[in-house]
Amino acid sequence: MSYEILVGLQVIDDAKYAEYRAAMKPILADYQGHFVYDFKVSEVLKTEQQDSLEQSNINRVFTINFSSEENKDSFFADPNYQLVKDQYFVSSVTSTTIISAYHKAD
Repeated sequence: MSYEILVGLQVIDDAKYAEYRAAMKPILADYQGHFVYDFKVSEVLKTEQQDSLEQSNINRVFTINFSSEENKDSFFADPNYQLVKDQYFVSSVTSTTIISAYHKAD
């Protein structure tokens, strides 16, 4: 059984975000993680917080899968990942929405 997260982002700098993805993928692989689906979207029709649609803008949606929830937690806590996040992600993404997280039968 694996662990998967469905994520929505508001990416404001595609080039910088692409650098983030390239830099974090080897670290992600170390924790048996990978991207399953990845979409660029143009319009959000509904969010959980309907009153704050402006704050919940999403133009990128993806699923990221890990072999276990523990590997997911370790990946996001990894100091090397944190450096990559600080260098690329922080300046390229204005909002992150965790839409869902779940255990997935393989």
